[in-house]
Amino acid sequence: MAEQVEHAEGAAESASQYATGGEYVSHHLGFLTYGKHPEGYEHAGEWGLAHSEEEALDMGFWSIHVDTMAFSLLTGLIFLALFMAVSRKVTSGVPGGLQNFVELLVEMVQSSVKTTFQGDNPFIAPLALTTFCWIFLMNLLDLVPVDLIPLTAQGLAGDSHLFFKAVPTTDVNITLGMSLSVFLLMIFYSIKVKGIGGFLGEFAFQPFGKWAVPLNLVMEVPAFLAKPVSLALRLFGNLFAGEVVFLIIGLLGFWQFPLHVPWAIFHILVIPLQAYLFMMLTIVYLNQAHQHH
Repeated sequence: MAEQVEHAEGAAESASQYATGGEYVSHHLGFLTYGKHPEGYEHAGEWGLAHSEEEALDMGFWSIHVDTMAFSLLTGLIFLALFMAVSRKVTSGVPGGLQNFVELLVEMVQSSVKTTFQGDNPFIAPLALTTFCWIFLMNLLDLVPVDLIPLTAQGLAGDSHLFFKAVPTTDVNITLGMSLSVFLLMIFYSIKVKGIGGFLGEFAFQPFGKWAVPLNLVMEVPAFLAKPVSLALRLFGNLFAGEVVFLIIGLLGFWQFPLHVPWAIFHILVIPLQAYLFMMLTIVYLNQAHQHH
C-alpha cells in the first residue's frame, strides 16, 4: 500500500509540472526521436534527438523512435533468453514452474496451428510462438506505472522534459512493421505454392469467374490490402487507448485507485487477448496463402 501511495504522489507531482492535463497526456504520448534536425531548428542538418513534438514530426521518414526500438529489442531478448534457459534445463521428470509455463505456451500454439493451418510448413508454428510471446511481453509493459519509466529516463538524462515512451505496441510503426512482415510472407507463400499466375488469378477470377474480372478486382484487391492495415491498427488501437486511459486516471493523483485497479484488472485480459488475436490472424492469413481455390 505504501508503494501505491508513493506512486500516486509521484504521478500527481509529475502531472503538476504541466499547465493542463492535456499537456501531461500529450507529453507522455511523445517518443524519444532521433533523426536529422530540419531547417529552422537548432543544429539544422545535424543528426540528434528532437527537442519537441514539432521537431520530431519535421524530421520526417528517416527518424527513429529510440524508446520504441529499445524496449522492443529488450522484450525480444527477454523472450529468447527465457526460452533458451528453459531448453537447456528441460527435464523429462518432474518439471519446474517455468518449464511448465513454457510447455503450456508451446502446447497452446501447437494446438492453434494444428486446428487452423491445413498446409505443410514447419515455419508456421515457430513464427506463431514468437509472435504471441513477443507481442505479449511488449503489451505487458502497459501495466508498469505510467510515470515510472518516463521519470526514470528524465532523471538519468537530467532533462525534465525528455520524451520517453515504454510500450512498443502503442507505436503504430511497430504494429505496422509486424503486420507488413506477415503481409510479405503471405505474398511469398502464395506465389511459392500457387505460382504467379495462380496468385494473380485469385484477384482476377474470384469470386465471380473470368467474365467479371473488373468486379472481382474491385472486390478482392482492397480486401487483400486491408489485411495488414487492420492487423496493425487493431493491436495499436487497443493498446494505445488503454495507455491513454491510464494517463487520464493518473491525473487524479491519490484518488486514482478506485478507477486504476479495475481498469488494470481489465487490461490484464486485453494484453494476452491482443497477442493471441494477432497470432491467430497470422496463422489464418498464411493458411489462406497455402490454399488452392
